[in-house]
Amino acid sequence: LGCDKLPGGRGHGEPVRLIIDLPNDQDIVDLLVHQPGRKRLVASSAGRGFIVGEDDVLAATRNGRQVLNLGKGETAQAFVIVTGDHVAVIGRNRKLLVFPLSEMPEMGRGKGVMLQRYKDGAMADVKTFTGADGLTWTGPSGRTMREEDFSDWLGRRGSAGRMAPRGFNRHGRFA
Repeated sequence: LGCDKLPGGRGHGEPVRLIIDLPNDQDIVDLLVHQPGRKRLVASSAGRGFIVGEDDVLAATRNGRQVLNLGKGETAQAFVIVTGDHVAVIGRNRKLLVFPLSEMPEMGRGKGVMLQRYKDGAMADVKTFTGADGLTWTGPSGRTMREEDFSDWLGRRGSAGRMAPRGFNRHGRFA
């Protein structure tokens, strides 16, 4: 959405759905200010995802561009900025998996690869981080928690993971 398409500063504004022709049965996952060359991690509720360049996501039409192919019953879950060298994925079953960012493919569009395997359930959240800084999340009391030694949760992409550390949110989100 170009800045020239935004409504003026006067009045009561205009719904985003009308500006971009978004159907009522679809939701907005994330809004961003484009930075050329920046990478994003795209993931579905089924735990599949990939890395895409922001330049590949831009669209010239009001209908946008479909980047993530979804299966029946799946929803787009995450569109996070890629920073650091590790990926952390947590499922609704509260199992956490950490793996190197190098195991993630970079694609222009598609279904993606399995980030974490679930017997029953779905992905709750995903984030990228620098391993030397440790894994951080917002705890139940609103404080930022840090796990410097995340080796208990380190594994290969596509495995099930282990129960989240003590103090992790019940809702299974990093922020």
